[in-house]
Amino acid sequence: KAENALSSTLKSLFAVTENYPELKASQNFMQLQDEISDTENKIQASRRFYNGNVRDFNTQIQVFPTNMFAGMLKFAKYDFFQAAETEKQNVQVKF
Repeated sequence: KAENALSSTLKSLFAVTENYPELKASQNFMQLQDEISDTENKIQASRRFYNGNVRDFNTQIQVFPTNMFAGMLKFAKYDFFQAAETEKQNVQVKF
C-alpha cells in the first residue's frame, strides 16, 4: 500500500514539474531524482531478498529431516512476492 501511495505521489509531482521548467534544472530536484532511483533500487533488492528467503524456507520444509518437524509444527509454504502489472511499470519522468 505504501509503495502504491509513493508511486501515485511521484506521478503527481512529475506532472507538476512539466509546467515549471526552472524546477527541472534545480539542484534539489536533480537530487530528488537520484533519491527516487536509489529508493527504487532498494525496493527491488528487498523483493529479491524476501523471495530468496521464501525459496530457502519452502525448500527446507520439504527436505528430510526438517520436513518432519515442519509437518509436526504445521509449517506451510510462503508465497513469493509478485507485484501487479501496474506496479511493475516504471514511473514516467519527462524533463
